Amino acid sequence: MPFLEMKNIVKTYPGVQALKGVNLSVEAGEVHALVGENGAGKSTLMKILAGAEPMDSGKLVMDGQEIQLSGPSDAQKKGISMIYQEFNLVPEMSVAENIFLGREPVRSKLGFIDWKALRTGAAQLLDRLDARINVRLPVSNLSIAQRQMVEIAKALSHKAQLIAMDEPSATLTEHELAHLLKLIKDLSQAGITVIYISHRLEEIFEICDRVTILRDGEWITPPNLFHK
Repeated sequence: MPFLEMKNIVKTYPGVQALKGVNLSVEAGEVHALVGENGAGKSTLMKILAGAEPMDSGKLVMDGQEIQLSGPSDAQKKGISMIYQEFNLVPEMSVAENIFLGREPVRSKLGFIDWKALRTGAAQLLDRLDARINVRLPVSNLSIAQRQMVEIAKALSHKAQLIAMDEPSATLTEHELAHLLKLIKDLSQAGITVIYISHRLEEIFEICDRVTILRDGEWITPPNLFHK
């Protein structure tokens, strides 16, 4: 049984049918590539999966059970996290605060934040990603690659079972890309499913197990050569 199925997803905007009955099926722990030209519908499909956009029709099924998503926070509660090209971080706040934003540990009934627990938890998540980042630093001080690590750490703090990444390698150096690809492999080996949106075929061949191709809002049967 697939871990996640998106069945016959339809989405229409004024004057444009963005998705025309798209299907997506992913297995637990696999790295699944989602590819297609600009405007193919990749981001729209992922926004629906992340609860950021409602679909007009279709079904979402996780572990054999149909689910409904009322918004991004609902998707996160169900184990689905999305990392967009434009990071969803607060630049003026620290790394630790961003990772646990809205879910800060408290140490008393008065609701005082337990700063030690906050920073320790953030550091443990970043250590898991082999990301050497000072959790006290404001996010504005970080590089793009470091901010990406913070986003992934935030997803793990939500107990994510599935992480979708939209063009995560677009602005990375060769060294940063190598670290990201290794991290994705490690996440997969830990049982976390990754949906990887990219136009770079060399990355897809290196880390992805299967591929779904979209063209003009429609699902295209992928060639067998993409399956390892």
